[in-house]
Amino acid sequence: MDKHGSFNLSENAMRLPYTEAVARFCAPFTCDNPDLDDFFSTDAFFYDVELIGKTYAWVDASDPRQILGLITLANDSVKTHSLATTARNRLQRTVSNAKRGINFPAVLIGRLGVSSAYQGKGMRIGSQIIDYVKDWFRSSENKTGCRFIVVDAYNNEKTLHFYERNGFKKLYKTEEEERAFLNLNADEPLATRFMFFDLKKR
Repeated sequence: MDKHGSFNLSENAMRLPYTEAVARFCAPFTCDNPDLDDFFSTDAFFYDVELIGKTYAWVDASDPRQILGLITLANDSVKTHSLATTARNRLQRTVSNAKRGINFPAVLIGRLGVSSAYQGKGMRIGSQIIDYVKDWFRSSENKTGCRFIVVDAYNNEKTLHFYERNGFKKLYKTEEEERAFLNLNADEPLATRFMFFDLKKR
């Protein structure tokens, strides 16, 4: 049994580019989040055509019509000059002094969803997909430099805990700091929290 339990994504699933053909072949995907479900049913293909996001699917090797999880990735960067001092210091803490003060290349997790049929069974599919992305961008076969994985995580306890459990940190420690940086009015909700993972961390 590995750290994710008896289900090992690399052994029990196949990764595929998520195309309209794959979507038509597979059973309808839902992760019980209307925003994510809508994105994966329509917008993901537009992002692919326009080269602004690439979505990947993991399908059950024993039943390839079942999508276990989906993730959309895009190139990004963390522009340190635009950050508040406290956030910039937090981000650069593990970066050598000679390289501080620059814009850092990053990969953005645009969307991540796990099929509702495979949630809550100790399979930890979402965490395994995150681990795959970490290893992918650390690999010698990676075609571009990338220091951080970043995500605008839904600002709810379950989502934030998921990313924290997988090694991500909030760029701003408090909602007040992030709200101030975004110039939000007092009555405007903070829908997401910006989080990062340093790929040099093991």
